[in-house]
Amino acid sequence: MRNLNAPNLITLARLFLSFVLFGMIQAGANWLWAAGLFLFAVATDVLDGYIARKYQLITQLGRILDPFVDKFITGGTFLFLLPHPQSGVTPWMAVIVIGREMLVTSLRGFLEQQGADFSASASGKLKMFLQCAAAIVAMISLDPSVSGWSAAGVSIAQIRDGLLWTMVAVTVWSGYDYVIRAIRILSQIR
Repeated sequence: MRNLNAPNLITLARLFLSFVLFGMIQAGANWLWAAGLFLFAVATDVLDGYIARKYQLITQLGRILDPFVDKFITGGTFLFLLPHPQSGVTPWMAVIVIGREMLVTSLRGFLEQQGADFSASASGKLKMFLQCAAAIVAMISLDPSVSGWSAAGVSIAQIRDGLLWTMVAVTVWSGYDYVIRAIRILSQIR
């Protein structure tokens, strides 16, 4: 019953919210609400991590489930935005995001099985922040009340595209950073 603790229940709630979010995106429902739901869901990631550390409720299930749900909601959001061309999300972006997550998750699983510590790095945290910001701005840019917005001659679409491509660049760089870390760790293990 140790696995049925508050942080893991919050993580499971976030997984449920991701299905609601995907349904909203697929239906082309209120984009501001969808962006708000995404923001709420990813913000609970901070909450469950804080509770788990503060009250020493870290479990093996939580160590597996929490990053899975993070990747599920971000990767899924980019996939569900693909049929909406005005979102700015391209198939290449989705492939890079999901491919990087699969690579790093595989490396983490292998290295931790060898007894090595392969926890998140600063590049991974920056990547997650940019993925979340890019997804939120992509959804907001689809809302008719916002799509024509501009400030100082810069449109919401230009901001969105700049953020999406920055996110892609940091995602690739972060993946490279993790591969280099993995090579160093493997050379020390063997």
